[in-house]
Amino acid sequence: MEKSTRKNNCHIPCLIHHFLEKSAQLFPDKIALIHENVRASYFQINTAADKLACRLIDLGIKPGDRVAIFLDNCQEYVISYYGILKTGAIAAPLSRDLKPDGLRLLLGKLRPKIIISERKFERRLKAADLDATDLKAMILLNPKIGWKDVSFQVLAWDDLKHQDTALPPDIIIEESSPASIIFTSGTTGTPKGVVLSHKNIVSNTEAICDYLQLTENDVQMVVLPFFYVMGKSLLNTHFAAGGTIVINNTFAYPASVVKQMIDEKVTGFSGVPSTYTYLLHRSPLASKADQLKSLRYCSQAGGHMSLQIKQQLRQILPPHIKIYIMYGATEASARITFLEPKHFETKMESIGKPLANVRLYVLDSNGKEVADGQRGELAAVGPNIMQGYWQEPEATASVLDLKGYHTGDQGYRDKDGFYYLAGRKDNMLKVGGHRINPMEIEDVLMATDLVLETAVVGVPDNLLGHRLIAVIAPKDASVDINRILRICAEKLPKYKQPSELKLVRGLPKKSSGKIDRYRCLQMLEDIEDM
Repeated sequence: MEKSTRKNNCHIPCLIHHFLEKSAQLFPDKIALIHENVRASYFQINTAADKLACRLIDLGIKPGDRVAIFLDNCQEYVISYYGILKTGAIAAPLSRDLKPDGLRLLLGKLRPKIIISERKFERRLKAADLDATDLKAMILLNPKIGWKDVSFQVLAWDDLKHQDTALPPDIIIEESSPASIIFTSGTTGTPKGVVLSHKNIVSNTEAICDYLQLTENDVQMVVLPFFYVMGKSLLNTHFAAGGTIVINNTFAYPASVVKQMIDEKVTGFSGVPSTYTYLLHRSPLASKADQLKSLRYCSQAGGHMSLQIKQQLRQILPPHIKIYIMYGATEASARITFLEPKHFETKMESIGKPLANVRLYVLDSNGKEVADGQRGELAAVGPNIMQGYWQEPEATASVLDLKGYHTGDQGYRDKDGFYYLAGRKDNMLKVGGHRINPMEIEDVLMATDLVLETAVVGVPDNLLGHRLIAVIAPKDASVDINRILRICAEKLPKYKQPSELKLVRGLPKKSSGKIDRYRCLQMLEDIEDM
């Protein structure tokens, strides 16, 4: 039987905002958040979230309504997220990279009652034709442009400080109630809204806290955006543990990140593969590693990270710093598996084993479980698995069934129970009758130690089906392309060798920092058209 609770009477966290409320009770004066000149305590954030929740209710927000957050990582983002949840409404974070057309599309799907945003995004919002939505109000940080003749209220964030009521709303919220809609994109960039309940996120948060052994003494550096599910999990886990998050939005200048990690005595750092690539090759991490005395672990998720990068990271980081390799999906509230640091050396290419309460299967094309060592599609079952895609029943049915959530990732399990990735179903390329996993070729390219990052894509070919092209950001602009091709010829069968290398300064990324293969293909098309 599901729990139903009045949140201000609950002592055991069973709703997401209970994490904040519990830490505010246990550690009211402790610094919960550091961002530039801001140092906010748990009491301050929880009180501000209560005030915002009361204001949202005054504006007509009811349980189940959607409230969109269109902000950079900041204190106001955190207050908005937990304040929305306290009302029983659904928090819908939006990528800060969205342009007017993308905003119009997603807001049309969400039909939010309120948008919380800031000055830097005003013009994009203005161009998104918000009058065509169900919007009742927009709350803006430091608004600049005029909002005359619109059909909704426009309020300044600073005016919320004068809200008299700071008591938490007395609202009954079920564990199964939707808490957040997080948009993810497919290979063509078509956005789908992943609906995650309080139970989904709470169960995953508690499991992550457990395997990372988080406590109130942990200080997490956050360079990933909160609208990305992995970034949001950093917030939830550290607020659940009573720890501190350090927000740094300047990863384009990674030296500043390393310096702040030392200054703030950061204990945890998390990133996607490109994050670590740039830390290794575009920052002073190697020369400063011995100063990271407080750092006890680094964690990586967000896709496959090459063996080369893992080995380099282990060589550079002092032995006391643990490395966690993780695997997950937005549809799984963030995390499905993790590799314990004690197995890092012996199972370096593995994604580890499932989290507590999560089961993982390897299925053939008929949905039957295959034997150890055989490849198939990974499917996950657990309390962290999404409710479905927002208003897309067919898309939901295509990935959710009695076998669980079908990830679209190919993989296998070894005899010791460790799981491995073998590429995505939708990324497999057919070349001359052979089915090819681009990840294998990318690993060979990365192992040359001449490449900063790469993506192997398939260009349609009438004879072969696809022609392989490697888009490469080299470590050195004067790199010898023929040398790379010779190494590929030595390491790969002919049908797996790229027919061409395209050198670029940097690969296009999604907002999460992952390499965007779709835009890599578009980049090639643009080069061909020049």
